[in-house]
Amino acid sequence: MVVCTMEMVVPRLTGKTIQEKSSFAGAFFFAGHHHHTDQPDMRSRILYHLFFWTGYLFFKSYLNFESRAYLGDGEKNFSFFILSAGAQLPLLAVKIPLVYTLFYLSDKFLSRQWKAAICISTAALSLFLGSLATVYISNNVILKYFFHLNVPASNQFSWSSILYSFFMLSFVCGIALAFKLVRSFLRQKEVEKEMMQKKMETELKFLKAQTNPHFLFNTLNNIYALARKKSDLTSSVVLQLSKLLRFMLYESRNSLVPLYAETQALEDYIALEKLRYNEKLLVSFSMSVDCDSQPIAPLILLPFVENAFKHGAGESRFASFININLSLKNSELHFTIENSIGQENSNAEQTEKAGLDNVSRLLELIYPDHQLDITKDNQVYRVSLKLLLQ
Repeated sequence: MVVCTMEMVVPRLTGKTIQEKSSFAGAFFFAGHHHHTDQPDMRSRILYHLFFWTGYLFFKSYLNFESRAYLGDGEKNFSFFILSAGAQLPLLAVKIPLVYTLFYLSDKFLSRQWKAAICISTAALSLFLGSLATVYISNNVILKYFFHLNVPASNQFSWSSILYSFFMLSFVCGIALAFKLVRSFLRQKEVEKEMMQKKMETELKFLKAQTNPHFLFNTLNNIYALARKKSDLTSSVVLQLSKLLRFMLYESRNSLVPLYAETQALEDYIALEKLRYNEKLLVSFSMSVDCDSQPIAPLILLPFVENAFKHGAGESRFASFININLSLKNSELHFTIENSIGQENSNAEQTEKAGLDNVSRLLELIYPDHQLDITKDNQVYRVSLKLLLQ
């Protein structure tokens, strides 16, 4: 009985027994793998696959080459390496279509287009037909034309040869499928990550869009009143409003801005709001910053100041105050803001918390490790924020 596979060719050439050459036979069937990529460029995919199969061919040939020398045949030379590579080429005509057929079946199964029974039976049939083709090529092509040996037709398709080829092809295809599934899993993770990133970017844009200068109409009314009085403050107020709107509409589109740009927007906003309250409102803004160019997400501080004006002084009939403190040291930012709450505003806490929902969500997306504390004590509303800027 002849085991008609390429792995058993060399024992015939050397005249040694199959048992003596079993390690060499196993080396010839060392399984390769197929690394499948989902890149959209079809030309790149084809070139990548060609590169893989070329590498696979030479890797198998190298194993045969090294095994021959290890067994002490004295034929470790370049011509034998070329002969080994040439003998592998006909077998690729079976392995390549078989591997891609199983890839197709696995895609059908994973996408639930085909039932498991259909996929498994089709895969088993493909492997069986591949085994028959492997046995035929080994006996009628490789042995005959590469090593000038003739195998009787009656000994070619023995069950042992077919089963041996079946299990060896199964091993090779199993390795290839494993790499494909791992690659598909990693690619799926990349797609999910990209989708989450796009979703987060969309939500960020939406939340930033909600931070509109609703005070614009009040400011325009103030400017109109100043203009009618022919006040010297009119031009400076218009300039402050222009700078603030430029920051909110254009510069805030960037993912990060220098800290000085954010603080300048705070100062412009405070100056514009103070026009509405005159002596009724006392505002203090203190800063201690060791690096004013430290990058920070835009419009991350302004909503707190806006909220203090809207729900503090804006809802009080009496004198009120807003105290703002900002400090930055070693990329750690501390921002606190306190505003008075009139006794008549019993729902101030709920109202202010509702007004900070958007900025709280922004902080969760951009600075997940932030610390935000909101407290109310003795008619004073206090917000404390800690960020680690990197």
